Amino acid sequence: MKAATRRTLLGATAATALAPSLGCPALAQGAKIVSFVPQSDLAALDPIWTTGYVVRNHAYMVYDTLYSMDGRFQVKPQMAEGHEVLDDGRTWTIRLRDGLKFHDGEPVRARDCVASIRRWAARDGFGATLMAQTDDLSAVDDRTLRFRLKAPFPLLTEALGKLSSPVPFIMPERLAQTSPQEQIREAVGSGPFRFVKDQWVAGSQAVYTRFDGYLPRAEAPDGAAGGKRVNVDRVEWKVIPDSSTAVSALATGQVDWIENAPTDLLPILRRSRDITITTRDPLGVYVLLRFNHLYPPFDNLRVRQAVLQAVSQPDYLQAMVGDPSLFSECKAFFPCGTPLSTGAGGEAMEANLAKAREMLRASGYDGRKVVVISPTDMPFLAPMGDVTADLLKRLGMNVELVTTDWGTVLARRASQKPPEEGGWNIFHTTAVAPEFMSPASHLALRGNGRAGWAGWFSDEKLEALRTEWFGARDEAAQKAAAAEMERQAFATVPYVPIGTIQQPTAYRNTLKDVLPGTAPVFWNLRKA
Repeated sequence: MKAATRRTLLGATAATALAPSLGCPALAQGAKIVSFVPQSDLAALDPIWTTGYVVRNHAYMVYDTLYSMDGRFQVKPQMAEGHEVLDDGRTWTIRLRDGLKFHDGEPVRARDCVASIRRWAARDGFGATLMAQTDDLSAVDDRTLRFRLKAPFPLLTEALGKLSSPVPFIMPERLAQTSPQEQIREAVGSGPFRFVKDQWVAGSQAVYTRFDGYLPRAEAPDGAAGGKRVNVDRVEWKVIPDSSTAVSALATGQVDWIENAPTDLLPILRRSRDITITTRDPLGVYVLLRFNHLYPPFDNLRVRQAVLQAVSQPDYLQAMVGDPSLFSECKAFFPCGTPLSTGAGGEAMEANLAKAREMLRASGYDGRKVVVISPTDMPFLAPMGDVTADLLKRLGMNVELVTTDWGTVLARRASQKPPEEGGWNIFHTTAVAPEFMSPASHLALRGNGRAGWAGWFSDEKLEALRTEWFGARDEAAQKAAAAEMERQAFATVPYVPIGTIQQPTAYRNTLKDVLPGTAPVFWNLRKA
């Protein structure tokens, strides 16, 4: 089909499929409304109960945090006015800014923060580590909370300001007292937007309005930190699963912003002078191939090392996004461009298939089947299954590629059954760089076996190095420990790093001052 014909067809599709559904209730004349197509449907509201990025993005609109990270990964106070550290680092007292209030009109109190931190820590590895070092966490008064620690924990504000899911968002005590194993069904925070629950239609739309009671910080916005000043009246998330229809809606002005612009349709968008195409997060998305370490053949270190030796990162990255400007190699276990990334040990990745075949023959691999599970409905991940299946066959392995929807992949990868009984040997996934930038939040770099992330990798030395990192007293010591963790990971291969891709985002030029960052944010931007 010619490009012009395809463009015409897409426009017609948008006009017929979307025009009736993109309206909104009557608002004040001249109201500023932003229509946004999220990466997926908002099917849940609780950012602690699930780590899904779409829920995290929703939560950044509704909630705020005690601390946040700026664009240089420096932790800054957000809801906190500041803190004091006493008793040789064993007592931390945090003071809230004056005048903070929730969307229901109630003031934000220290006890809300205490309950929120406890619920978050029950679901988060960094939070669990912090609470394991905490003798007592309590509200001293309405604006003051206090940690009494068993031992100094220099990373306390890094924990409370972490960017990766789950984020320690602050919610009212009545909601935060919900079991962390149960999903909260409300979205009441103290953030810059209110969630309009009675206009939420799963599979269709979510609506947010400016919270006039929000008190932004005085500083300029920077990353997730700084002043969150809202210049629009309403934000409407429109769920459009078909990428062609979403692109048409953007081209015809029926929506203002597509979070994830499909790379195969970028040429159509580039023809329009009315549309800006950019990459929201300068660090990009980290990509990996994960082994199941419980069963053969990848319980065998030498087999994992053979695969590591064989992998050519560009083969995967090209298949995922096509455009070389949208990907980069990254032979590191902490994403390239993040503070702890060193690539120590990365020379083990030579993309040398002949050498890898020799390593596999020497490993004792017995020809058993390797089950690779891959989603059909995730555009970036779907090609990875094909690339891996082809690579392993050329390496000399017996491969079964199982393709299903992403939900089924998630359910199957949670199974610890043998591959021949419904389990698996390999899956692929991605993570935003901040998710894996620190040993505190890097689930794939844990060596805690069956208690850990899917794949259930065991490595006592890696765990000891993680503990050493937590105890480091300065940046130099932290980086040294992180370099040793990367070197150890290249030796024992918990997974294979594949590189980094950039996810394009596209919006109409009527939107101004759109901030870059890990999540799409709607403060600071203006609509002409």
